Amino acid sequence: MRVSVRRAVVMTAAVVALSLAVLFSLAVGARAIAPSDVFDALLHGGHSDAADVVREMRVPRTVIGLMVGAALAVAGTALQGITRNPIADPGILGISQGASVGVVLAIAYAGVHTLTGYVWYAFAGAGIASVAVYAIASSGRGGATPVKLALGGAAINALLVSVTTAVLTTKASALDEFRFWQVGSLSGRDADIAAQVWPFLLVGLLLVLSVARGLDALALGEDVAKGLGQKVAVVRVVGGLGATVLTAVGVAAAGPIAFIGLAVPHIARAVVGSDHRWVLPLAALLGPVMLLVSDTIGRVVFPPSEVPAGVMTALIGVPFLVTLVRRKAVAA
Repeated sequence: MRVSVRRAVVMTAAVVALSLAVLFSLAVGARAIAPSDVFDALLHGGHSDAADVVREMRVPRTVIGLMVGAALAVAGTALQGITRNPIADPGILGISQGASVGVVLAIAYAGVHTLTGYVWYAFAGAGIASVAVYAIASSGRGGATPVKLALGGAAINALLVSVTTAVLTTKASALDEFRFWQVGSLSGRDADIAAQVWPFLLVGLLLVLSVARGLDALALGEDVAKGLGQKVAVVRVVGGLGATVLTAVGVAAAGPIAFIGLAVPHIARAVVGSDHRWVLPLAALLGPVMLLVSDTIGRVVFPPSEVPAGVMTALIGVPFLVTLVRRKAVAA
């Protein structure tokens, strides 16, 4: 099968998988709802109890799952391309931990106690952390090289973890509230959060997609990328800014959900190759699939309690990544 045809088939299959994941998320939970009732609630304005559950609770949760999954997967893909580090994910530059510091400071000192209020503090923390890492990495000889970005990210991440721990140990009243956010979950999220973050999601996606060719060139090495006419610094800044915005979207809306930004890019590359013009869109489809399936399974595996999506993504995603590694299908 020709490469272009195979890629088109893969993308079509991913769209179908995403559609099924959305239906799965809307129909399955503590109360199972028949697909016919789901469509009735969405298309015909049904007024049954089931229709109210779908519209008021599951639709906002599913929409946020779509947004967060796409944001984290595309951010991870961009960061792996920028740093040329196959184990990079949105936490590598301290972005996720920066968002966590923003939230814990909001709870402890600003009197913010709502998810919609956390969003802006998480955005601010993620942005400040990413600027700090890039400033550290760009100083000295050679500018912001992949190694310096990774080391700078590790240093800032360690500092921010210490700040978070210090605040929580001195402000014990903030611990339980922060722990609810820190675990990473789609539970309790409503349409207001989606309305707040969707413009940032769009901006982040456009920024990353605009440097897709540059990421392909960077994969060949910095000197080769420059020889191909790519402005390496611009690619890194624009791609890094896009990844920062996307990570802030995901972490602000649902907390620091791990593994999607690490695993999904590798899965995407394994099936469509290394061309970022295909990898990025496929990651944007597969990320929500993984998150929505993880969230839905977490609702029913230990009823009536829920296992947070942040826990389930690792439990479900690890076997996929291990399988790819064993088959040597993971691209560096």
